[in-house]
Amino acid sequence: MMDGEGIASNWTKIPPPLFRKVVIVLIDALRDDFVFGSKGKQFMPYTTQVIEKGTSYSFIAEAKPPTVTMPRIKALMTGSIPGFIDVVVNLNSPALMSDNLIWQAKAAGKRIIFYGDDTWVKLFPKHFVEYDGTTSFFVSDFTEVDDNVTRHLDRVLKREDWDLLILHYLGLDHIGHMTGPNSPLVGPKLREMDNVLKKIHISLLSKEGEASLPSLLVVCGDHGMSETGSHGGSSEDEVHTPLLFISSAFEKRSGPLTQLELVQQTDLASTLAVGLGLPISRNNVGNIILPVVGSKTMREQLRFLHMNGFQLSTLLQENTPAYEKDLGYEQFKIAEKSHGNWIKLYLEGNNSEILLNLGKKVLKQYLEALRTLSSSLSKQVAQYDMYSMMVGTVIVMEVLLLLFLSVPKALSSRAEFEVPLSPPLFSLLFYLMCLMLCAVHVIVCTSAESLCYFCSMSWLTAVGVMMLISALMCGILSAVGKILENSRLPLKNPGASSSSWSEVDVLILAGTIGHVLSLGASSFIEEEHQTWYFLINTLCLALCQELCRNHFLLKECDLQLGTTMKQNFDSIGEASECKNIDVQAASNSKLGKAASSAEFVKGSDKWISLASPWIILICCRLLRSLNQTGVQWAHRPDFGHWLTSSEHKSELSVLAAISLVMIFVLVQRRCSLVSKIAMALGLLGVYSYRAAIGNVIFPWQHDSKDISKGITEARFVYVFVLGIVFTGTKDLLKSQVISADSSVKSTGLWEVYSGLVLLSALLFRPHNLPVLVFCLLIQTMMTKYIWRPLKFDAAQITIMHYWFGQAFFYFQGNSNGIATVDVSAGFVGLESYVEIPAIFLTAFATYAGPLLWAIHLLCYLSSEVSRNSAAVGHGCFCYALMRSIPVAIYIVLVTGLRYHLFIWSVFSPKLLYEGMHVFITAAICLFFTAMDQNHSQKVQG
Repeated sequence: MMDGEGIASNWTKIPPPLFRKVVIVLIDALRDDFVFGSKGKQFMPYTTQVIEKGTSYSFIAEAKPPTVTMPRIKALMTGSIPGFIDVVVNLNSPALMSDNLIWQAKAAGKRIIFYGDDTWVKLFPKHFVEYDGTTSFFVSDFTEVDDNVTRHLDRVLKREDWDLLILHYLGLDHIGHMTGPNSPLVGPKLREMDNVLKKIHISLLSKEGEASLPSLLVVCGDHGMSETGSHGGSSEDEVHTPLLFISSAFEKRSGPLTQLELVQQTDLASTLAVGLGLPISRNNVGNIILPVVGSKTMREQLRFLHMNGFQLSTLLQENTPAYEKDLGYEQFKIAEKSHGNWIKLYLEGNNSEILLNLGKKVLKQYLEALRTLSSSLSKQVAQYDMYSMMVGTVIVMEVLLLLFLSVPKALSSRAEFEVPLSPPLFSLLFYLMCLMLCAVHVIVCTSAESLCYFCSMSWLTAVGVMMLISALMCGILSAVGKILENSRLPLKNPGASSSSWSEVDVLILAGTIGHVLSLGASSFIEEEHQTWYFLINTLCLALCQELCRNHFLLKECDLQLGTTMKQNFDSIGEASECKNIDVQAASNSKLGKAASSAEFVKGSDKWISLASPWIILICCRLLRSLNQTGVQWAHRPDFGHWLTSSEHKSELSVLAAISLVMIFVLVQRRCSLVSKIAMALGLLGVYSYRAAIGNVIFPWQHDSKDISKGITEARFVYVFVLGIVFTGTKDLLKSQVISADSSVKSTGLWEVYSGLVLLSALLFRPHNLPVLVFCLLIQTMMTKYIWRPLKFDAAQITIMHYWFGQAFFYFQGNSNGIATVDVSAGFVGLESYVEIPAIFLTAFATYAGPLLWAIHLLCYLSSEVSRNSAAVGHGCFCYALMRSIPVAIYIVLVTGLRYHLFIWSVFSPKLLYEGMHVFITAAICLFFTAMDQNHSQKVQG
């Protein structure tokens, strides 16, 4: 009985450690083929030798999206799957509060030393006895960031006053972001990492003679690297990383690897916990990697697996009410029972073949139960805060409804958009709604088992949100009341409200509805660029039809009749205040269009006008070949990959030079002489910057030239960008404060626009400069040869700008996956990591397409003399509405699809993009509103 009791008490005791010292070498963005592929054999000879002939175990570890550093560190140390919001939090990591391996090691008295990415220091403050953090975001640094880690190695490896050493190397990740995985810089960096691993391994082996326990060296990556050198998505290159366990405790390998076993990245936490003799983290969903503990006796192996199973089943009980019916839980209980039978046989001293076979059977049962439990927990890991989600959704839908109800007023000839909040703000309904919402808030917050995000906010903030919801609801009811009241009144001018829908109008409506509906399917989100390419191509064909009708199908008598009708419509337009068009009142009338373009038909530009849609189609087709994007065809070769390969540097240099000259020709037309000179010097500086960092070459320059960070050249360009934007802003302020001269305002806007074009040219990769050229070319052609002759109204032109802006977002090579964000753009001209400029530059480079088309819209509407003064107001409202519709509907769709298989890999990244796009749209609309102040003052006057 005593023996039995002794054994029973051991179930709750933590087993002793298996390793004396553990060194974890985490190489950021270490893709599996960098170690196990041809690059590994070529550049990592020592590591390859250890893998094939040494005492090691090799695995491919699969990371879950989002594949960015901070969530992956969390997964490695806690064994849990982090939420997608960690992509945003990655920029400034808060301390990790959940149970983790580092906390358990510190609590057990282990001495931990860390060198590398300062994300660890932020996640685990006061956990390390010694540390030195380096900034992970400054991607222009390939060498210092790793030298800062390696310089401590010799001193630390000689010492005995540590148990766990963690090294996080960043140089490979930075090289990937700047130059891609096929860069000539990757090989030397892998060789450097191989030398580091050799030094650590030899040092650990040299000290094992003195110690009772062996040491363990773990080599891993936090995530992989896509073919473009980025990460964040769920492609195989981004989620597959090598995982090596090297220790003298393992059996020596006999030959090269045949088939590598796939494990989960979360499995490392439980494996290291057992190796260090620590409790497994409470929220761990990973399994112990059995070969690492395979050298131990069957009894010890079964005990380790039982510990893991007990922890997983406890976690399942906490998260699932009907946990007893779960297949994994049932399998674990069966394995536990078999384990009990095995223990009885073992205690009886039975060492026969039966005991060994039963042990193997129990082992197999445990492994199957662990896999099922882990899979079940991984699916249930997302704890959705439904209350906070519903509050956010209600606000978004209320704003969208208010925008819809304001369409008649906002698109009237006066472009009024006044939310009638003053009377409802003091009404009984407003106070009753506030009271009711606060009561609901109290009930939810006091009855919910766990605090939600909205409940954790201060009461003042929560009440403010309640008041906002109530005010928006009162505004909606007030707007509905006014619409019903107006519908009872007879129309003053029946003729003014009747307008025929053209084919372009039908296409715009159908395209908008079709795009919004497509957001409910994961495949359409992955390949959203195809939707936008299709829509702009169809739009070009519709415009071609309109131009042909305008030039060929109208007779002279129609033109004369049209002129008469145009005058009649003009008089109606002056009398009516609820006309939904901003150009001459006949703009929706085919006869009116004919009249307004009578002079144009006689002009020599007729054939250029007819060719314009086809030229635009050719430009779009060329741009599609430049950057493959999306998921299905992203791996296929494109012109961009061909240009960026090292053997085509001369071709890229010629293309970049021609593109910069074309940008100057296209953008300088409306600039002042000083700005033209600044633009020319700035574009020369852009080429010099790209030559300095080694992307392009000057004719007299050799490839052997040392590559610098190009900080001086980039700052030289920034001076001209700020100078041009400052000149434009000065003109804008002059037009707002001193004079009401529209030409001054127009010049100022074009100056600001040209400054942003120069900034885009600096931030874009050289192979993407043709995107900027085609953007300017299409804008110029549409302005001169399509919009002016066809006399479209502000709403139609706004939607066309929006569509082309979205298409150019994808022409840049962007997608709805995090991996396509060009992080290197955020560090152009920066000597060290500065958060605000880095975020601004990265966001600007990512959304350059939509931004440039939106600013061009403002410039165009402000400079067109023929338009009435409400055009800018119409444009601003339509732009806000076009952005609000897909966002609001998508939020509802994502909430409904929160348990979808692709929620983390497809829907969540798209939601982050949409959220960022909303912020940028809000800034654009504020700029629109500021530029429309003159009109507002005139109306009030």
